[in-house]
Amino acid sequence: MRGRKAVLWSLVALGTLFLISIPSLAEAAGEALGPGDVVKQFVRLDALGAIYLIILGFLGGLISGFIGSGGAFVLTPGMMSLGAPAAIAVASNMCHKFPKSMVGAYKRYKYGQLDLKLGVFMAISAVIGVQLGIYVQKFIFARWGSAGSNLYVSVAFVLILTLVGLYMLYDARRAVRASTKDTVSGLAEKMKRINIPPMISFNAARIRVSFWVIAPLGLATGLLAATIAVGGFIGVPGMIYILGVSPIMASATELVVAFLMGLTGTITWAVSGFVDIRMVLLLLAGSLIGVQVGAVGTTYVREYMIKLVMATIMLIVSISRGIAIPTYLHELGLIELNQGTVNLLDKASFIIMCFALALGGVIVLGNMWKRKKELQAEEAGMAVNLQKS
Repeated sequence: MRGRKAVLWSLVALGTLFLISIPSLAEAAGEALGPGDVVKQFVRLDALGAIYLIILGFLGGLISGFIGSGGAFVLTPGMMSLGAPAAIAVASNMCHKFPKSMVGAYKRYKYGQLDLKLGVFMAISAVIGVQLGIYVQKFIFARWGSAGSNLYVSVAFVLILTLVGLYMLYDARRAVRASTKDTVSGLAEKMKRINIPPMISFNAARIRVSFWVIAPLGLATGLLAATIAVGGFIGVPGMIYILGVSPIMASATELVVAFLMGLTGTITWAVSGFVDIRMVLLLLAGSLIGVQVGAVGTTYVREYMIKLVMATIMLIVSISRGIAIPTYLHELGLIELNQGTVNLLDKASFIIMCFALALGGVIVLGNMWKRKKELQAEEAGMAVNLQKS
């Protein structure tokens, strides 16, 4: 009986998701594109740029499979560091994200780490947030052009990544001191006491909360995903600290949300001319491999390590974007910089971005290897004890 109710609720949620996406898709399909719209100029790609994007995709996929963020908070700045306008980076990232998220979600589902019902319900309001976010981006493009969009995305990255990164770093350190046992946050306990119908039970995540607690979280996730392509790193901490979901379950469930957001958002962005299919395919070439490696990694590491990895990469990417902000202010005519300073800031931002990607890959792969060795040693010790007994 419970299984039938879960299927019914899921079908209702998917039907609602489809209906609310129709108006925005129709509006986007009828949009007139101006010939002078510089935002839609794609970045020039050479052989080194193509290799960079494949490596970027692999590392983004590795991190995505490991922490469930869709890799968005490293891929968007990574494309911007290559010279892509923020609008193209956000749209192309969203397009590349949904097939990769589908692969990662399926992989994690087989490991029993995913709550499909929770992912679908979060996606209802997330799709609305995606369409609102795209509207905000279009408004900024029309008012301030490419430089305004780049500034908006970079400032948002610095503020949000710094705040969330610092909090997650603090929480990871607390989990380590507590003998590596994750505890449910006080905020999550308060949210569970909100008894506003409909109350929904999510058996895999082992929580029961009001839909009106889930809806704002999904809306914020979708809004950020469409405007700065980083909905995942808000959705994952939100599920952990607001809903009380375990880090591994949250990181897997977010992949379902990312798939449904990316599918509807990609159509809206693409019919408006913002998706660079070259970058999408190059990113996918690396990320479809990386996301499976990262998904396997979650079976070998402790949960606090997911928080630690996410926080570390967030803070370094925040520094990279912060260094680039003066160059966008210069383009808007708000400050004056000589060309040498602009070039220096661009190079520094790119180098720090590459360092963040490399460090993320080393941390994830290194901890996977270390934890695998520990588990093998434990199994060997148990086998010896059994033989002695």
